[in-house]
Amino acid sequence: MNIPIKTLQCFLTLVETENFTRAAQKCFITQPTLSKIIQRLEESLGETLLIRNNQKVELTQAGQLFEHSAREILGQWHRLQEDMSNLSGLKSGRLRLGVCPMMSSLIIGLLTSYRKRYPGVELHMYEYGGFGCEQALLNNSLDIAFTALPTTHETELVNQPLTKYPLLACLPEGHPLAEKDHLKWQDFQPYPFILYNEDFSLAKLINRLSRKAGVQLNIAFRSGQWDFLAAMVEADMGVAILPEPICNRLSTSKLVFKPMQPAMTWDLALIWRQSLPLTPAAKALLELSKQKTEG
Repeated sequence: MNIPIKTLQCFLTLVETENFTRAAQKCFITQPTLSKIIQRLEESLGETLLIRNNQKVELTQAGQLFEHSAREILGQWHRLQEDMSNLSGLKSGRLRLGVCPMMSSLIIGLLTSYRKRYPGVELHMYEYGGFGCEQALLNNSLDIAFTALPTTHETELVNQPLTKYPLLACLPEGHPLAEKDHLKWQDFQPYPFILYNEDFSLAKLINRLSRKAGVQLNIAFRSGQWDFLAAMVEADMGVAILPEPICNRLSTSKLVFKPMQPAMTWDLALIWRQSLPLTPAAKALLELSKQKTEG
């Protein structure tokens, strides 16, 4: 069986887009060409990998198995290319970096320094929630990722802590809880709670700590956008918990922020897969982050 790397790339692009037209555009080929590539792949394997319909493309059981292997193979190929191109130092390459949307504004300084120091490295950034970053690392689709601790796959991932920020209760002006100096988990019980999407590390942290305190939050809404979440609080649709840097950006809004007791922190870190060596480009980012943290 001889399957070109290009075929694997086309197959995974099709899986991600779930559409032949969009996948062909991303692969810079025509749709009939992509259809022939997938057909030859299925004939070579002797298995149907995709279920085709007018709405979208779905994976068969064989397709799911092949997708996992294809990601591993492409990940290893990417790492080989990186190692070979950087034998004499980090002058070129590609860094596949995962970033949680809420963290993006907090890591600009580090990424700016990285670009200046390694201008030949292509930076490919992918936005995921914390759990999405973990899955992409385990699928070998990323080299390294920014996320919040703790991770779900603790035994399979390594982390380098970066910084931590207080987590504050976010309330609309005039809310009954706004009169308190600090808030406890029990204070939230009578009120609707607005939480992040389920794949966000911060959502998992809030759920874990509230349950530990014996409190079942009344989750009314979820959002993956901190500004929309804050807007819902301001509209008196519920209360929330936000990291201090986000609260500082909302200082002109009609919101009140209160510390939690016991205090909670949002711990940011770089994470990568334990069973795989870091690529030279990822290792350079990690080293730079250590220098800035220690400095």
